[in-house]
Amino acid sequence: MPSPAKYPDTPDGRYFVVRGRLWRSSNPDLPPEERQQLVNRLMRARRQVGLALKAGDKEAERQARAEVDAAKRGLGERGPVWWSDGSPDYNRKLAANTPYAAWYAALEADAAPS
Repeated sequence: MPSPAKYPDTPDGRYFVVRGRLWRSSNPDLPPEERQQLVNRLMRARRQVGLALKAGDKEAERQARAEVDAAKRGLGERGPVWWSDGSPDYNRKLAANTPYAAWYAALEADAAPS
């Protein structure tokens, strides 16, 4: 699932970038039905986190956050990487401190006002 245009995808499609930080993309090999089920589960769990926070219910919040984590793992955004070439995971790292640094710097240069 491609990220919105304001969040550029790395050339290999493994990450998208938000404010200079890499975030692991969902596994593109997930069947569409499975992906949609996991996305629905994730959105439901995020709503539950919000409700628990609003209610001040620490146990409900803990359970909802565990459900968010499980859905993200199912999508491939957390846990073991979904690629198989042995490349390390740079999830949550600053793009400038990874092998994507030159690519990201070029993006920033292209986006700078002239």
